[in-house]
Amino acid sequence: MTGSGRESFIAAVKPLVDAMGGELVPPDEAGPDDVVLAWEGADALAVRLPQLADSLDHILAAMERRKGKPLADLDRKAKQEVVRILEARGAFSVRHGVETVAGALGVSRFTVYNYLNREKGS
Repeated sequence: MTGSGRESFIAAVKPLVDAMGGELVPPDEAGPDDVVLAWEGADALAVRLPQLADSLDHILAAMERRKGKPLADLDRKAKQEVVRILEARGAFSVRHGVETVAGALGVSRFTVYNYLNREKGS
């Protein structure tokens, strides 16, 4: 495989790996839980996936960047939208997910549950 082809592949994959909070590692350093990606018939890189709890923190930080301010500073409607998006992404299947989201939004766990129940009722 040519060096530039491999480098282009890595450059193309990197934004996805960054978005999910993963880490790129050389394929010969891959552990048993890493995902090795091949390009043009040869191992090009490995992706070290984050732990679920770390993923939630990464998702929350990305949402803050997207919104341009801390999630706690959003209005109620925007917070409800955040909860809906997080539910769709499986955030509440992570242990202490509700507590983590509540802390990021600056609301109580009860409020997060209310937002979740409101979505299910509509």
